[in-house]
Amino acid sequence: MKNIYLKIVEMQGESTDLILATVISTTGSTPQKPGSSILFNTKGLVSGTIGGGVVENEVHNFALKKILSKKSGYLHFNLNKDVSNKDEAICGGKISILVDANPLYHLNVFREIGKSMSERIPGVLITMVTNVRETEVLVNRYWMTGSTKPQLPGQFMEKIEPEVMSMLATPDGYDFRKMELSIPGEEPSSTFFLEPVFPLKHLVIAGAGHIGKVMSHLGKMLDFDVTVIDDRREFASADNLPDADNIIVKDVGKAMQEVEKNSDTYIVIVTRGHSNDAEALKPCIGSNTAYVGMIGSRAKTAKMHKVFIEKKWAKEEQWNRIFTPIGLEIGSKTVEEIGISIAAQLVMIRNKKK
Repeated sequence: MKNIYLKIVEMQGESTDLILATVISTTGSTPQKPGSSILFNTKGLVSGTIGGGVVENEVHNFALKKILSKKSGYLHFNLNKDVSNKDEAICGGKISILVDANPLYHLNVFREIGKSMSERIPGVLITMVTNVRETEVLVNRYWMTGSTKPQLPGQFMEKIEPEVMSMLATPDGYDFRKMELSIPGEEPSSTFFLEPVFPLKHLVIAGAGHIGKVMSHLGKMLDFDVTVIDDRREFASADNLPDADNIIVKDVGKAMQEVEKNSDTYIVIVTRGHSNDAEALKPCIGSNTAYVGMIGSRAKTAKMHKVFIEKKWAKEEQWNRIFTPIGLEIGSKTVEEIGISIAAQLVMIRNKKK
């Protein structure tokens, strides 16, 4: 999922009337799971989702009331009783939502998250919620990584730290946890929500031609951090690739040697010719990447396979890890259809790893 907290940082100068709503608990069948968030302002939806439909509309109406008061609170829905709409199928579960009426108060924390994400450091967002009165809560947020700790009372940290370390040791973007903690002799108790925040998977696209451009767009839509490499400056440009997070103008083979390759890296090779494809592929052989796919007909890939094996650039088991011809078989013909087939394969592999 895109990092909605970075969207708040991005919008700080544009709007002071932001409301952040987060699903904190569910039972039964619900449209979204704990940790799903949505950002509103006075004009409506800014980013994210908590399932759409009637629930999202109810949350938006509640958020508009809180924009002026800046008082945060909870919303609870029984999707059978509280939500009724003849045009919408109701899931039948229960859902609770925390509405933070002043997310800009936590800008420093969100900036810390942004810094960690830019350095590809995972962490856990700790949201501390304390009841002020029946309909109002106080929200405080803290950021914790494997090497940094927030300023929280020791009695809280001794309970929270093992949970955070557990979450970081077994990365799962859906591992949203809830803890009820209090300091003996002090009231009131507080509820802590622990939400893992991980860097986006890295999609590296070798080639900025027609398919590379489409893949850059689809990759961004699918929540990848997108890097595009090409040696042609007129193709490897922000004008041609408005969705790319990073653009590298360099010899493709040399650039691919320098790209970090780990279990979060997905590589799509769609250069303008067989020789460039081969140069881009060589540095990927034997790497620990999650995915390497190369475009080409069956005849082309069979020929390249033979060359790589004969020249000992790859062992058979290493070659068998390459997705080539690239993409799922959907009978694609156009550039856009080819892009969709590749994107679907990327999602399939990413979800299998989850």
